[in-house]
Amino acid sequence: MLAAFTLGKFALTPNDLLASLWARLSGAPSPLPAAAEAVIWNVRGPRVVAAAVVGAGLSVAGAAYQAMFRNPLVSPDILGVSSGCGLGAAIAILLGLPIALVSGAAFVGGLAAVAVVMLVARRVGEQDPVLVLVLAGVAVGALLGAGISLVKLLADPSVQLPAITFWLLGGLNAVTRADLGFAWPWLAAGTLLLLLWRWRINLLSLPDDEAATLGVRVGRLRAGVVVGATLVTAAAVSMSGIVGWVGLVVPHVARLMAGPEFSRLLPLTMVLGASFVIVADTLARLLAGIELPLSVLTAAVGAPFFLWLLGRRRSRA
Repeated sequence: MLAAFTLGKFALTPNDLLASLWARLSGAPSPLPAAAEAVIWNVRGPRVVAAAVVGAGLSVAGAAYQAMFRNPLVSPDILGVSSGCGLGAAIAILLGLPIALVSGAAFVGGLAAVAVVMLVARRVGEQDPVLVLVLAGVAVGALLGAGISLVKLLADPSVQLPAITFWLLGGLNAVTRADLGFAWPWLAAGTLLLLLWRWRINLLSLPDDEAATLGVRVGRLRAGVVVGATLVTAAAVSMSGIVGWVGLVVPHVARLMAGPEFSRLLPLTMVLGASFVIVADTLARLLAGIELPLSVLTAAVGAPFFLWLLGRRRSRA
């Protein structure tokens, strides 16, 4: 985070950051020029903090879903939350709403998508609840993807369509302190739920009947994990747009380092995810003269690394 604060077209040093922070805390006048203060607190600061929050949130949600579905190839958008966020944001952009309402619409769209998936899974039955959730998530995600395509077709190709496309590609260049203020309570609430249930989530790796004999209400716990992970994912995506591979690769790496025990896995996943997105976002604004989409960099790093991990596991087997 310190390196990301200092790197950029507007040069800053760690001493500049510390001086500005001390001035804010003590109430003394800042020794830095007004331009440097604006960069620290209005431009680079919210962006770096948002990168850390988004990376940690998507990674936590991915780790929770992978534990719940007993599959390390599961990502946070398996239940359609990212598609719901994308459709909500696309509709808001099509209607010409301000950016704050675009984030709100994305958040509501993500929650609504998962609510529909849960409702469908409940109506179908509980013979195999995990499989039903996955299939319902795939179907709802495909339907929402069709809705996004329809909105893009209806959008003004000169203004609205580029805005929708860039939002769907992911990026933190437009994040403000107001966005952080809206998202962090939901991120904190979802993460707190998963932290409180970290011991019980380990039991979801067992068959349902064995977990039930150990005193766990499996259906209620699974619904709670879905609620916590959905809150975290929807809040993160509402700030950054759709950023892929973070929630898939980072928990996998953390599991190789710390093992599958969730109380150890979760903190390490948060740190690695935050670091990964901070590095990716810093490269997104430094590598080229234009702003690179965040999901392009995360995919460029995450996909080859994940293939290497798969090859490594196969060679060990």
